[in-house]
Amino acid sequence: MKKAILFFLTFLFITRESIVAQRFLADVDSSFYIKDTVRPVIKRFANLRITGYIQPQFQVASANGIESYEGGSFSAHSQSRFMLRRARVKIEYALPSKTSGNPAAFFAFQVDGTERGVAVRDMFLKLFETRKNKFSFTAGLFGRPFGYEVNLSSAYREMPERGRMSQILMPRERDIGAMVSFEPMNKKNKLSNFKFDLGLFNGQGLTGSTDFDSRKDLISRVYCKPYELNDFSISGGLSFLNGGWKNGTKYVYKNGVGQNGDAIFIVDSTQANIDEIAPRRYYGADIQVKKEFKWGATEFRAEYWFGTQPGTSSTSTSPGVLPVANGNPLPTYIRHFNGAFFYFLQNIINEKHQLLLKYDWYDPNVKVKKQQIGKPGTNLTPADIKFATSGIGYIYHLNKQTRVILSYSMVSNEITAMPGFASQLSDNVFTCRLHFIF
Repeated sequence: MKKAILFFLTFLFITRESIVAQRFLADVDSSFYIKDTVRPVIKRFANLRITGYIQPQFQVASANGIESYEGGSFSAHSQSRFMLRRARVKIEYALPSKTSGNPAAFFAFQVDGTERGVAVRDMFLKLFETRKNKFSFTAGLFGRPFGYEVNLSSAYREMPERGRMSQILMPRERDIGAMVSFEPMNKKNKLSNFKFDLGLFNGQGLTGSTDFDSRKDLISRVYCKPYELNDFSISGGLSFLNGGWKNGTKYVYKNGVGQNGDAIFIVDSTQANIDEIAPRRYYGADIQVKKEFKWGATEFRAEYWFGTQPGTSSTSTSPGVLPVANGNPLPTYIRHFNGAFFYFLQNIINEKHQLLLKYDWYDPNVKVKKQQIGKPGTNLTPADIKFATSGIGYIYHLNKQTRVILSYSMVSNEITAMPGFASQLSDNVFTCRLHFIF
């Protein structure tokens, strides 16, 4: 009977305390640092916490079977669907330090269960340096430390999905690797407002079961936490990724100019290209500005990426396995890309109502434009077409744990000479989502 009562009290404590989970992937919520003397009755469980959220939703597309980045493409004969976008449960454990109020170690395990199956999303261990409380080491499966949108948890992101560029270049956001972080925990430290991450990752993320070559991605990010001045705050960061993957063939296509002056892909078929590294380099910068009012807040976010992305003739998506067709490796296409995300968030009337505006674009090949794509002999494909998405949304907060999200995403594509892309596609999506977090 005592064990049953203890378990019940523990469940109530964990549930109540875990409403505020960490806002960013792989971060540790400071409210989780609980001393054994706070609640002696449940001190054996005080450092264990269970959090999670569920996102059932209904969507309507502007046409049947569209390719979409709003939760995945629609079935060939369908333009509406109910789906369980995410349903996640996360177990966290913090090992208290004997010398400070900060943890000595932190373990996290998160699973995602939907109608499409169950998959692991996080499984990592974070060790803290407890003498000066400045450094930590993370190893396992966790979020890549690149950019703001990629690391903002889906439990807190206002629009239903991350931008197209995030999903193509950083599919599923996480990867297996190890990372060192500099983040002074003492607020009196002059650098306590800064965080620096530096990590090595396999590169394939959750899109592959194992690393298909020995090349690793080096990812770093320096982030300035919100600097507050009265009701105004500003934060921002710089990110860098340097990696790549091995060419499976000797054929490597790069941007060039044809004899008639057209922008084309030119093939390099040097035998030495086999097993050479196709460069993958990203550069990113982001800023977040927020103004608080008695009745709510106004927030603006901007983020810009550019760099080099290896892919195939048909896609610029970062691969989880070596790209092949009929068992044979595919030629590598090197593209130079850029893209951005812009958010505007505004409370209206009070904190229960929030208006959302978002704009993002992804240009997979900045060396070519519009009618150049689709010309015979250029080797250009739909994978070189620029897409932009404008989104408008509304959130109604029923309570601290429950909200209703309504959004409409309008997608525009470059008008090209490519069959099927000589006009605007009909691929807009309306989403109605119920979001509950615990």
